[in-house]
Amino acid sequence: FSQSAPLSSCPFPYNLKLPSLNNSISVYLHPLPDSTDENFTESLQDLANVVNSEKLPNGFCQIGQTESTRKVFIQEPTWITSLFVRNVYRRNQQRVKTEFKEIERRNYYLLRRRQIKAETEAWEKMTDEYRELEREMCEKKLAPNLPYVKKLFLGWFEPLREAIAKEQKTQRTKKQKAAYAPHIDCLPADKMAVIVMHKMMGLLMMGQEDRYVRVVQAAVQIGVAIEQEVRIHGILEKTKFQRKKVDDQAQEDMSKEAEILKRRVRSLIKRKRLIEVQKLVKIEEIKSWGRDTQAKLGCRLIELLTETAYVQLPVDQLADSPPDIRPAFRHIFKIITKDPGQSTGKRYGVIECDSLVLAGLERNAKHMIIPYVPMLVPPRKWKGYDKGGHFFLPSYLMRTHGSRQQQDAVKSVPPKQMQKVYEALNTLGHTKWRVNRRVLSVVERIWSGGGNIAGLVDRVDVPIPELHSEDLKEIKKWRWSVRKAKKINQERHSQRCDIELKLSVARRMKDEDGFYYPHNLDFRGRAYPMHPHLNHLSSDLCRGILEFAEGRPLGKSGLSWLKIHLANLYAGGVEKLSYDGRLAFVDNHLDDILDSADNPLSGDRWWLMAEDPFQCLAACINLAEALKSSSPHTVISHLPIHQDGSCNGLQHYAALGRDTLEATAVNLVAGDKPADVYSEIAARVHAIMIRDSNKDPANNPNALLAKVLIGQVTLAALGEIFQAARGIMGWLGDCA
Repeated sequence: FSQSAPLSSCPFPYNLKLPSLNNSISVYLHPLPDSTDENFTESLQDLANVVNSEKLPNGFCQIGQTESTRKVFIQEPTWITSLFVRNVYRRNQQRVKTEFKEIERRNYYLLRRRQIKAETEAWEKMTDEYRELEREMCEKKLAPNLPYVKKLFLGWFEPLREAIAKEQKTQRTKKQKAAYAPHIDCLPADKMAVIVMHKMMGLLMMGQEDRYVRVVQAAVQIGVAIEQEVRIHGILEKTKFQRKKVDDQAQEDMSKEAEILKRRVRSLIKRKRLIEVQKLVKIEEIKSWGRDTQAKLGCRLIELLTETAYVQLPVDQLADSPPDIRPAFRHIFKIITKDPGQSTGKRYGVIECDSLVLAGLERNAKHMIIPYVPMLVPPRKWKGYDKGGHFFLPSYLMRTHGSRQQQDAVKSVPPKQMQKVYEALNTLGHTKWRVNRRVLSVVERIWSGGGNIAGLVDRVDVPIPELHSEDLKEIKKWRWSVRKAKKINQERHSQRCDIELKLSVARRMKDEDGFYYPHNLDFRGRAYPMHPHLNHLSSDLCRGILEFAEGRPLGKSGLSWLKIHLANLYAGGVEKLSYDGRLAFVDNHLDDILDSADNPLSGDRWWLMAEDPFQCLAACINLAEALKSSSPHTVISHLPIHQDGSCNGLQHYAALGRDTLEATAVNLVAGDKPADVYSEIAARVHAIMIRDSNKDPANNPNALLAKVLIGQVTLAALGEIFQAARGIMGWLGDCA
């Protein structure tokens, strides 16, 4: 070969004789600059140190030998060395990826086991706790130091359990049981007692301000909870039986298929892979009990609770009077109106709890069993009416509230037609969320300090007025003021319970890397999380506490959208400005935003003036982080940016009618700033009222009414603005 030929143009020498291992070759290999694997770097260095020689100016290697003969070899072209290094690097990267996937797989199965345990063992764990407390109390002859709610539960547990056990032993014919208390013997009495107590208290915490719950609602909820636990109990018992069966027949001569099945079942049971076990042991489909059966069982259990659960005033409040022992729950009838302010309503049977039960209840939400908490792993994908969502907890595609007609309608739809619905729900359910710990910390400080700011209710009741006069008029005023104060306190108590339930879930989930919300539909087709308390469609408190677990860089436009989002949350008219106006508003308040992020409670507290204060605080924290960064566009944001429609129903009608005027009113047409259809309606209505008020009352009876209503709105002007929408609505009605 010509020594002057460029190295890169040299063909590969097929007959090249390689040097022996005794020869020393000088090879300089350098690791790739982006390699971070120490072992990889060391291996390259070892390879380079194998040989030791001098480099010739013409690109050849000089071989040092003891004999006088000098052999010259051509150095490999650079592309061969580069190819080798790249191949090693790729293999190394592939190994790292494989190891990372294995770690992810292991983490998933650990979380999955925790999720299955949470779904299947919640009631069992609580039952064991009460058994242990009862045993401890009997041994030490002393009531343990417990939170208020648990003291109540412990006092009710034994008499309710005994009453249920007695009911289970009562000899009745099959027909009598079906009519009176079906399935009451399907669970141990102690577990059934725990379910009844917790479900009843949970319903009362989520109920009306007066702290009552309708009998039918409570009965069905308890019946559903019992049925759900019976299913789980049955699955676990059958897997235990299968395990015993496999062990007993281990020595028998079994067919090859049966032997394989045995090994797989045993392996899965050991790893608590219960879903796979269900498929292998072919557990038969369990039909739902039905709403009537659930209600009958629930009614009987509620009746037993009202007969056995009592409360008593503390000893220090009794003075010299005899013990004041009274029922904890009462079954009464109550007139319930559909909407607040209505004078007429329907008469319903309700369960009402004693005031002593309510005392301290709001501070003990963490001791309640909260159903359908967010999942630690993605939920099962929807594939049918009852196939999807939670692993073991009953999950249904649509909330039918017991309507068999709606259930049948959903079940009869061909799966192919429902595919888009399934995909939408799966997308929502597989979105990973986490708790915003900085916002939660601020909420906890406000709540522990008494609340009453940022939309949180005051934790102190208003005082009940005292009567200081015997005058009849004063007595009448006093009664009204007492009634008003009690109503305010009832409302505050309800709101405090609601906040405690939300915070109890946030505290439980705050240390998790992320969690998921299985979603289902209401009868209109709107999707909602199955967990009722802490979710992203709830109040400002919940939305402020929650954020996406998987963040994204803000990017070029993200910073502007974050500012617009902050302006929308501040509201107070700012949200109706143009985009440029909203951006200018945020830029003018950067000092306030930075102060809010750094000193949310000790600074000027600008964020508290926002219409959605906790969401505003979360946005301030995120924006402050971006502004302090040398590269704001690369800052990772976990914040959900909300974009809402304007009068969604009218948007559909305006689009169907292809009406530009109507489309503009509901923001289907681009404009400098958002259109406000309600303000436009109010202006039209006001003009109509002025026109009618100027007419002669003798000929037009609406003239006097118009004078009274000037300055107030009705929505009759909708028909005037949305004429096309009104026509389409009428046409659709005629078609139907």
